[in-house]
Amino acid sequence: MEKLPIFKKSKYRFRLLSYFTLLSKQFPTICWEDKKTQSMQVLSVDSHRLRAGVQSLVIFTAIVFMTTLGFAERVTALERALPFHPGEKLTFQVKWSFIPAGEAVLEILPIETIQDVTSYHFVMTAKTYPFVDLFYKVRDRIDAFTDTGMTHSILYKKQKRGKSKRNVVVTFNWEKQTTHYSNQGKKAKPVLIKPGSFDPLSVFYAFRLYDLKVGTKLQIPVTDGKKCVEGGATVIKREKITVANRTYDTFLVEPDLKHIGGVFEKSKHAKLEIWVTADTQKIPVKMRSKVIVGSFVAELISAEGI
Repeated sequence: MEKLPIFKKSKYRFRLLSYFTLLSKQFPTICWEDKKTQSMQVLSVDSHRLRAGVQSLVIFTAIVFMTTLGFAERVTALERALPFHPGEKLTFQVKWSFIPAGEAVLEILPIETIQDVTSYHFVMTAKTYPFVDLFYKVRDRIDAFTDTGMTHSILYKKQKRGKSKRNVVVTFNWEKQTTHYSNQGKKAKPVLIKPGSFDPLSVFYAFRLYDLKVGTKLQIPVTDGKKCVEGGATVIKREKITVANRTYDTFLVEPDLKHIGGVFEKSKHAKLEIWVTADTQKIPVKMRSKVIVGSFVAELISAEGI
């Protein structure tokens, strides 16, 4: 497996968080109108498939992390203009089977100064639709800051204001090469990290500085503040796909799921596929997962400021 020279191995096992628990006794069924057949359809809330459907929106956060693990030769900000800038906003709709579960937005806010460092400010928000709110409401926000040279993370924050509550803050001490993790004010012990490590959101933007090539396998260190993982992915092929009535020239990337927990760990033949544009921007336009409890698809429905 080819590796960038600045990255080394680590033993981190990244865990997908399990967000969704349905109270089947309180909500035995879900009904909706099928406009094509003009009939009412009924879906059992006990179904494992429905649980996977609602989870899909939140899993999108982890997908963003995994999309960034397949890349080739690094191109620094000093070598060419960055493929993104403040004002960019990407909106995705997440579906379980044919049922829309919610939306996720990736956005770049104006440049800020964080810890005396001029920094990019990346934001991801996720929310379920009102229909899904009845069973598991998701209102998540992630803020990630990197230096404008895109060499490492500066600060990482994650807030959950839906069914579950979290307030995670991860700070980086690059002199000691450690991270400091806290949740709801409760601090964890410092964790050693590798040079050039990124958090799970900003690594997506670092990924867009790389040239993709079919067949390439690479690795990069990523940390959520508790541990550090060297994740990998493979660029499978180049193909044209149609998303939201628009055709894209894309690369298909498949992340290595061996360090991923949750439904991926429990699925013997789990698979995650991610399509990114085959240009300098490397924008993800579609993501598809197949696991033991079903499948979901996330598709780009709006792109602003690109």
